[in-house]
Amino acid sequence: MAGNVAMRTAKDRLRYTISFEILLMAVLVPVGAAFFDKPLSDIGLLGVILSLKAMLLNLLYNWIFDQADARAGRVSSDRSPVGRILHAIGFEATLLITSLPIYIWWLNLGLWQALATDLTVTSFVVVYTYGFTLAYDRLFPVAAAEAGCS
Repeated sequence: MAGNVAMRTAKDRLRYTISFEILLMAVLVPVGAAFFDKPLSDIGLLGVILSLKAMLLNLLYNWIFDQADARAGRVSSDRSPVGRILHAIGFEATLLITSLPIYIWWLNLGLWQALATDLTVTSFVVVYTYGFTLAYDRLFPVAAAEAGCS
């Protein structure tokens, strides 16, 4: 059934991922620098590292999620609110597991401090992901991407 359902192009996925990360970093880096009382450059570099990791995971995660949607006969940009929530939470759980060691090392935090930091950031990002993806799907629906408008 996946062959009958329109899916996002690789170019469209790349546009989504890059725009998602740039906007997210524009918000989180200044807040993180102020909270940890560290230079913008330190938190900015941490943000770049976490962002690059997230972009790679994002490409893989969204491809897998879209494949599951296609097998079920759904178009990813028509995902239900529950589907969007599951998508966002699943992605952030994957990021949490892979980000904890980086927070511990980079910010010299204990496990519980790193977990609290990551959960705070993750809580924000889950809401951000839902809103960003909904807005992106409205601006760039799959049918337009398939027609070469990406």
